[in-house]
Order: sequence, then structure tokens, then C-alpha cells
Amino acid sequence: MIRKFIQWLLILSLIILLTSLWRMHSLPNPSELSISLLDEPKQEAIQEAKFETISNGVTYTVQPLYHYDLVGLVVSKHDADTWWDYIHREWNDSLNIVDLCVVWGNNVKTNIYNEINFSSGQFTCNFSTSSDTAFAAFDQTAISNNHLLSDNPKLTKIMRSVQVGDQIHFRGSLAEYSHHHGFAFKRGTSITRTDTGNGACETVFVDSFEIIKSGGKPWRQLVWLSGMMLLFGIIAWFVQPIRVND
Repeated sequence: MIRKFIQWLLILSLIILLTSLWRMHSLPNPSELSISLLDEPKQEAIQEAKFETISNGVTYTVQPLYHYDLVGLVVSKHDADTWWDYIHREWNDSLNIVDLCVVWGNNVKTNIYNEINFSSGQFTCNFSTSSDTAFAAFDQTAISNNHLLSDNPKLTKIMRSVQVGDQIHFRGSLAEYSHHHGFAFKRGTSITRTDTGNGACETVFVDSFEIIKSGGKPWRQLVWLSGMMLLFGIIAWFVQPIRVND
């Protein structure tokens, strides 16, 4: 009887775990979004001197260009520290912590983002849909791929914890940055939301970052709960005494 219960526990916890992993990055409905996501990013030209900072033994020169303030919904993410990212390693670029693709404005107001498929490459954000109507309705000036830079361990930890479906708010500077660690490396930034293609990403040296509201509920919690249930079931299965019938 106990062994039968454990068997059903294993099956149920596995089903919940797989379902939760699939659904934990679902995008929220518009009713769950902060009204601040309707605002356009704020940008203001500045006159600031370039400065140097060190990350992972590499000295970078950063040139701030504009103050930048963005509130948005994360629809795709790339962590530059992931094992398959070879470009950042070859570029000796450890200052770029994560790339967050976000939407705001008309795209969240109309719920069109839930009809679009988003994905991230090593330095790109891609979006597509099989619906011509949805693609035409999607506002391509209300989406951006943000290369987020930081030398602050606390900010780095928060940014790496962000998941698809989270609502975020960050402030910083649109900036160019470079280094001469083995070769001359330089990366610029977009300064407008209307450009597309190569060079259209915003490069932001982050001063403050917050997750306004986490997404993926209740699935993120169920991933942890079902994982613990599955582990308990596996342990219980193997510690059960084996009954031998004569």
C-alpha cells in the first residue's frame, strides 16, 4: 500500500514539475501589469567624463552618453555567463552581465505581446509570429534589447535573477565601452527606439535595478515544491524494504 502511494507521488510530482517548467516563463495578462509600463523610456543627454572600471581582471573604459530610465516587461533574456555563450568570452567582455529584451507602451496596452514569440541570442532579441495581423499590430518602437553593464556585485545578482515575465525598472546611462585586453574592443549603443537591426540595442551602464513584480506565478513556486516532492518520493522508494514472497 505504501509503495503504491509512493509510486503515485512520483508520477504526480513529475507531471507537476514538467508542467511548471513549461509554464513558469509564461507572460502575464495585461491586468497583472503595473500602469508604469505604459510609459516610454526616459532619455536625457548628459556631459559626463569617461571613467574606468575593472571586471574579471579586464580594465574597461566607459563613456556615458545619456541618462536612461526604463520600465518594462521582460519577454526574453540572455545571461552572458551561460556555458554556450562563446562570443562574450572571446571578446573578454565580462562587464555585460545580461541582455534583457523588454516591451512597454502600446505593446502591453493592447496585449499584443502574448501573440508574439520572443527569443534571445548571444546579443540579439528576436520576435516572430505566424499571424500577419499580430505582426502588423506589434509596435516595433516599444521593444528593446538592453545590454546591461555593471561592476556592482549586488546589482549583478539581481539582474541575473530576472526571469521572463518579470516587470522591471532600471536607471543608468546609455554608454559606449571598450578595453584593450589582448586586442582593441569597443561596443556602442543605440540612442533611439526607432532603429532596427545591427546596432539597435541599448547598452546601459546600470545605476539602479529593481524587479517591480515577479511573473510566472504560481508555476515558479510549484517547480520548487514538485521538485522536493519528487526527491522525497525517490528517496522513499529506495528505502522501502523489499518484500520477498516464499
